[in-house]
Amino acid sequence: MTSSPSMIGWAHSVFGRAAEPDVEALLAGVTGAALDHAGVAAGDVDGVFVGVFNGGLSRQGFEGGLVGAGRPELANVPAVHVENACATGSAALYAALDFVRSGRGRIALVAGAEKMTSAEPALLNDALLTGSYRREEESAGSFAGVFAGLARTYFDRYGDHRETLAHIAAKNHHHGVANPYAHLRRDVGFEFCHTVSDRNPLVADPLRRTDCSLVSDGAAAVVVAAPEIAARAPRAVTWRAGAQAADHLPLSRRSDVLEFAGARAAFSRAMAEAGIALSDLDLLETHDCFTVAELLQYEAFGLAEPGKGATVVDSGMTRRTGSLPVNPSGGLKSKGHPVGATGVSQHIMAALQLTGTAGDMQVPGAELAGVFNMGGVAVANYFSVLERLR
Repeated sequence: MTSSPSMIGWAHSVFGRAAEPDVEALLAGVTGAALDHAGVAAGDVDGVFVGVFNGGLSRQGFEGGLVGAGRPELANVPAVHVENACATGSAALYAALDFVRSGRGRIALVAGAEKMTSAEPALLNDALLTGSYRREEESAGSFAGVFAGLARTYFDRYGDHRETLAHIAAKNHHHGVANPYAHLRRDVGFEFCHTVSDRNPLVADPLRRTDCSLVSDGAAAVVVAAPEIAARAPRAVTWRAGAQAADHLPLSRRSDVLEFAGARAAFSRAMAEAGIALSDLDLLETHDCFTVAELLQYEAFGLAEPGKGATVVDSGMTRRTGSLPVNPSGGLKSKGHPVGATGVSQHIMAALQLTGTAGDMQVPGAELAGVFNMGGVAVANYFSVLERLR
């Protein structure tokens, strides 16, 4: 029996423009459902870990207390709020893993959520910029502007790759059609993604709207249990390995902004701990907040040499039918990116694949899945290698 905690139940809202008025309601919708899925009573939960970014999106803070507000049966369970920019969901999940591994508790409930679509554009833009080093990077004008700067640097060094970025967007939209939880289930095609138009304008040159993840509402929750409890659960997906690595928040302090050294470090440590090679992974759910981020992750993880990420796209290996499907869920690009929920959602998408319950998203025979979630410009980096126990 593995010594690692396992996910034994989960719940996931449909991402998009949610009818729920706030984060409290979104959390309430998934926490009870995750407990039911796991067959766990509220009274058996030893700790609650809540991932909400907020960043000024809501005047209601103290998100650790919101689970008990929406689900009074959980009000007396110790709860904590975790925030780590776009990696907030994974930060909450890893905190729960440490809690269970330490023996402080045997069952933890992890929930991530964000309510974004009701925010005014200026407020939303300002909130997302808090995920950058504002003292130096606020001049980019937006978080998209920060990543557009990376794209321009990449193009200056390796040539114009707008076409490559459009292929990544089109691939993820094609995958997202099969995801019932996705914000945008529409196969818009390469030509639409590649062409600047009224419906696909430039957001921050050279990034078009289709190069940017969606502004979404949503929530996701998982139940994490100690090995002796997971052994009796109807399902169990565990961590064969997991690693967190960090990089400089100010981009000016990095030797190469295109290297994504923190992402590479998290990947390398997790893969070494798991004792596997890249070729052993059956799928990868990765953090495509912008298409250029997915491109740089190909290179950080060794799918291609620096500047050669286009070869990965051209080969077709990252499509659902390829040798390493990347974002068979549609990724943040199609599924959506309610910031606090994203890391939890990615782990659920992988768990569905490993338990053979992914429906039309299913990658046949999936046994090992990689999950990468990052905060900021690869500042906070989490890489999980997941496998099914049962």
